[in-house]
Parts: sequence; structure tokens; C-alpha cells
Amino acid sequence: MDSKQSHEDLRTLLSILPQTIEESVEREGNEDELLEIVMDLGRVPTARYTDGERVLHETEVSREEIDQVVAGIGDFDDDNRAGIARTLHRISGIRNRHAQVVGLTLRVGRAVYGTIEIIEDIIAEGHSILILGRPGVGKTTMLREMARVLAEKKRVIIVDTSNEIGGDGDIPHPAVGRARRMQVPRPSHQHETMIEAVENHNPEVIVIDEIGREREAEAARTINERGVQLIGTAHGNTLENLLLNPTLSDLVGGIESVTLSDEEARRRGTQKTVLERRAPPTFDVLIELQDRRHLLIHRDVTSSVDAMLRGEPVQVELRYTDDDGQIHSERQNLIITSAAVTGRRTTGPGMRQGRGREVRGVGPAAGGPTAGGPMAGSMGGLGGQPGGPGRRGDDRRPTPALPPTREFVPAGDDDGSVSAETYSAGNGGARNGGGRTIRVFAYGVARNRLYQAAKHLGVKLVVAETLEEADVLVTLKSYYRKRRRLVSDAEQHNVSVYVLRANTVSQMERFLVEALGLEAPASADPFESAIAETERAIAAVQSGQTSADLRPVGAAIRRYQHEMVRQANLVSHSYGREPYRHVRVFNTARNE
Repeated sequence: MDSKQSHEDLRTLLSILPQTIEESVEREGNEDELLEIVMDLGRVPTARYTDGERVLHETEVSREEIDQVVAGIGDFDDDNRAGIARTLHRISGIRNRHAQVVGLTLRVGRAVYGTIEIIEDIIAEGHSILILGRPGVGKTTMLREMARVLAEKKRVIIVDTSNEIGGDGDIPHPAVGRARRMQVPRPSHQHETMIEAVENHNPEVIVIDEIGREREAEAARTINERGVQLIGTAHGNTLENLLLNPTLSDLVGGIESVTLSDEEARRRGTQKTVLERRAPPTFDVLIELQDRRHLLIHRDVTSSVDAMLRGEPVQVELRYTDDDGQIHSERQNLIITSAAVTGRRTTGPGMRQGRGREVRGVGPAAGGPTAGGPMAGSMGGLGGQPGGPGRRGDDRRPTPALPPTREFVPAGDDDGSVSAETYSAGNGGARNGGGRTIRVFAYGVARNRLYQAAKHLGVKLVVAETLEEADVLVTLKSYYRKRRRLVSDAEQHNVSVYVLRANTVSQMERFLVEALGLEAPASADPFESAIAETERAIAAVQSGQTSADLRPVGAAIRRYQHEMVRQANLVSHSYGREPYRHVRVFNTARNE
């Protein structure tokens, strides 16, 4: 819609206002930045602009002025919204207990061309897309433009609950182009209209604004499963908000609590009861509309949700426009630290507890939009670029013709125990002593704790997705003892293998210290010492000692000590009272 049409629509809205308020708005100017006009009985009228709110005049709004505005608009629907025929404006009312209107919010509706240039490559791929954002950030404006563009080549039906997409009245606004519009008699019937649109009008694309009820989420899933492309919006700032919303979480697959086996819980480094995705997401792509110029894109909702629930880095793409209108794209790693999502109570140093997420830039998106460049391609992976620090130019490691020489290098604690084992293969290891960048392939190790350990030590850590990209392989002792195929491949590819006793941050810090030749931290971990003591006790009783008493520790550590003894096929019991309760290991096989 050109500026002339936009100006005429704004004049139509201002014409229903009291003359004093209309004149005040015109004196303020800056009409292109006007968002809303607020009129509350007994208060001064205000106008909200993109840069803040301004008082229009000092005279309080009277009952007659509110009645004048109500008389100049259409009837209010069940959701207390009304409009002006052939315009995109939305007027929302606040009523008292006697159903009388005592407040009005007049939102200025505009159709803005070009708002979807930043994501037109995603739209063209035919994916179902969900747009998230706070109220007033521009979701409906973008949705309206998407409907117009898609309608040029496809059959598009708009399910217009409050007539905000296609405007009030029976004739849709020109801004929706060739898209057809179905009005909804009552907001509570929106899900029925969504199904009716699919069954009766043979659409290829359904456009729906403000999915907010459980039945609407169910209808959206039904539409997607019938092979119809779905474009919708929902209130919420981030994907985490949607996951924790019991009404709308089904849009991204929903979450449920499951109980893991002991081995799987140890492998993940989590408690036994965790959250898992319940079903495939309704939408393929999710766009977090941060503001009118910045978008955070989840190109694969399935992968993003699974990674969030496991506390792993999420691959996202940030797209934004600069002051010159050029489009830029950056790949980022999103680390979710909210315990409500990951089920983990610990977070990395420096992570913001309020939002529960940390964004780490990776670089320009491979094949994505750049300044002055075309809109194309999809986001690249998380691996580093060839030729980066600590890597050979071709990013590959030669396979040696003969097995490499092996050297076992223990890293000792202050008390003489061994806290981590280093199994170095040949000369391809990362023990250079001077570098602070390392590429790690984590096998059975909690990645979020690796990031936490790296951040605490000030180390740049890159978690490699393949063994060929890694400098080192880090795994747990239980996996190494089983001589898994991956460990053997690492040795054949000249990749150093580091073995941890437990899935703890302290162990991972010691691994990084050993791998990069850093100065070891002075602090000692009680869990670390208890595990080392347990291993020494097991070795002692296996050598012929009748029994061995361990030092008193907390219940959680005692459970881990008992598990270690069971794995060694020995018997153990706890004795004493808290806080002096301790574990005794016996020289008796469990099967006797």
C-alpha cells in the first residue's frame, strides 16, 4: 500500500476522534511512527509512538468523548474489538461491570510492503512458519504481507478472527492482495473456522493470527497433517516461552516428563526424570520477532526443541537490517540455561539468569542474506572454518599407516589421587601448552558442563560435530573401558582421547587444563576426592584387604559410591548417622 492510501486510512481514524484530540495528534506530527491512541475515562489522552508515549492534552477524557468514538465505529465483538470498514485499524474497549465502555485503545493499522524481504527465501520453501513476538512488534503486519505475496502463486485463505489482517467490513483491504478472507463469528469458534476453511475451500496456505487457545493449537496440527502450509502468529518472546506455555506448547511438539535408565542418565549428565518432546512440531520454522528490524530464526524446530531440553547449544540464525536497509545474517549458538526447560539447576558463569539464555556469535550464515547480497541458502553448521587456530589448512587429519605410539599420562591431585586420565595417540594431540582454543568431540559427556568449564577457564571451546573436525575426544571411563568403536577410530585418526572419571564440571576443567597446558585451579572438588577415594578402596579390597571405610560424605555422593562398588561386583553398606554416615566396602562378590 502506498503512502497515499496509508495517509487516507489514518485520516479516517482521526475523524472519529474528538476534535481536541485530533488536532493534538496533528500538531505532534510524526504520523508514520504513531502506534496507538489511548483514551481512558477520567484520564488525559495519550498517544504511543515507536519512541515513547506522549500526552495529547491536559484535559481529562469525558464520557461524551468516549461515546462519540464508540458511535463512529462498528459494533464490538465478543473479544471487545471493533474496526472501521475498509481500514486495518483496531479499536479495543475496556468495560466496567455494567458493560459500559470506559476505556479505548485505538491501534493504527498499516499495510507495509517489503516487510518480509528479510525472510522471503524461507517463505518460498513452503514450510509452515510460526512467528513469535510481544504485542505491537509487527507480527500482524508481517503476516498480512506474507498472505499477499503467497496469494500471487498459491490459493491462500485468511482466517481473520478480529478482522485485523483483512480489515473491518465485508470487503477485504487491498493489502491482502488476492488472498481470500474468512471472518470468524466469535473468537471461541476460531478453530472451527480453521477446519472449515480446509474442508470447504481447497486452500494451499492457511494464514491465522494470534493462536492462543488449546483448540486452535489442535486445529493447527490437524491442518498441517493434511498437507496444507500454515502461517501463524502467537504471543511470546522466545521459543522457551512457548515450550513452557501449557496451552500452546503443542505447536512445537509439546513436552512431557520421562524417566531415563541409569546408564542413559549418566551419559547425558542429568537426573533420571527429564523433559522430552512429546510429538513432532506443528510448525517447521519458528521466527522470534525481537523488534521490527531483528529476527531470530529457528530453521528446524524439531532440532531446536530437542537441544533446548537437553541443555545443548541450539543452532539459530540472526537476521537484521541496518540503517541503509541492507540485510545481514549471522549464525549463532543459543545456550538455554533455564532450569525449567533443561531440568538442570547449574548454569555457566556469566549466563543471564533472567532470560535463561546466552547467545554466542559464530559468524555470517553460510549462503544466507548478507549486506547487498541475495536471499538464499540455509544456515551452516556449528563447526569452525578450515584453517582456524589449531587446525591444518584442509581441516582433515591424515590416517597413519601404522598404529601410533601411545603414552599414558596421569594428571594428579594434591592428595596424590588421579583425577583424569589422558590417553595421547601420537603427535596429534592438543597439548601445546600455549594455545587457548580447542576442538572437542564429546562422547557421553554433558556438553553444557563442558561449556561451563571452558567459560570458567577462559578457554575458547568448539564442540565438533564429527571426529575428523576434532583435536581431542573426551569421554567417560565407563565408555572407554568398553572399547567402543569410536574410541578406536579416534586413535587411528591421531586424535587424543581424554577419559573422565565422572560427568562433572571439575573433571572437565582438569581435562582442559591438561589438554591446553594451563595452570591448574587451586580449588579442590569434594565429589572428585570422594570418587578417587572410592576407587582406591575398591583396588585395596580387590588386592586382599577385608574391608575399607570411606570418609563421611553427603547422601548424593554416597549413592554414587555405592554405584561404583556395584559396578566392581562388590558389596557395600552405609554406617553411622548424619553427618558422619559413611560407606564401607567389603571384599565380597555380589553373586556370593
